Amino acid sequence: MTSHATQRASGTAGGVAHGNLPRTALTALAPLVWGTTYIVTTELLPQGHPLFAGLLRALPAGLIALAITRTLPRGAWWGKAAALGVLNIGLFLPLLFIAAERLPGGVAATLGAAQPLVVAVLAVTVLHERLSPWRLFWGVTGVVGVGLVVIGPNAALDIVGVVAGLAGAATMGLGVTLTKRWGRPDGVSPTAFAGWQLSAGGLFLLPLTFLVEGAPPVIDPTAGLGYLWLGLVGGLITYALWFRGITSLPVTSVAVLGLLSPLVAAVLGAVLLGQTLGPIQLLGFGLSLAAIVAGQLRPPTRSPASTSTPTLEGTTR
Repeated sequence: MTSHATQRASGTAGGVAHGNLPRTALTALAPLVWGTTYIVTTELLPQGHPLFAGLLRALPAGLIALAITRTLPRGAWWGKAAALGVLNIGLFLPLLFIAAERLPGGVAATLGAAQPLVVAVLAVTVLHERLSPWRLFWGVTGVVGVGLVVIGPNAALDIVGVVAGLAGAATMGLGVTLTKRWGRPDGVSPTAFAGWQLSAGGLFLLPLTFLVEGAPPVIDPTAGLGYLWLGLVGGLITYALWFRGITSLPVTSVAVLGLLSPLVAAVLGAVLLGQTLGPIQLLGFGLSLAAIVAGQLRPPTRSPASTSTPTLEGTTR
């Protein structure tokens, strides 16, 4: 059985996935760390340079991963790695930073929370899975929950920021789905796999950054700390965990973990910026957490003999 077939088998079989709990927890670390992107962008980085921020998050981390693993793509994987790198990194990161700069963090986070819905739909066309009302319901519930948590009554909407936020969700959703479809080559570590994509995305951004933004901004110690955090922790480490999760867990279950990012952003806003969380925000937290948990469960199915209850997905029998 090929690596891709093995991964798909392990991602769709039934049963209680006790062995997948540690893997799910490790994968969840990625969106937890990415939740710091909003506050780092607004509080530490120089404004007006979203492409440069994406470049520094991607290219250095990718080159470090390649230097550590000394593993390059082979054959068709040169093209696949380039495509995934552009979707998951090269296009997504600047769209993320544009949304973070032009919109309140809550609005940007809510738009990004639409990614599980994108993946649920693309899983039908790209992965040939059946459309799951369970996934759609909890995906919508997650977006509503995030919206209640992070969107205030005076939230401003900037059309460029809104388009960037929605485009980022769609781009990352397609990248996640294709990553699941193609899998990870046998013998290639998650770090090397992440390095391919980070490098490809960074190289895509390199000429674009200087053509659009011109000279890079002055990097003071505060900005340097922000770029270091986003590149090493928010780039190299988390993307290795994220792509490992995508190739070994059900893709819709991984996608819904992305709801953790705006929740972390809201908590950091409350703790570091003095933003308050009232009853409506707490209700939103509950809805979002319920959507995240439900996303790790196998949709309930009916059989002639009995009705099964949801179980954690992703275990082989």
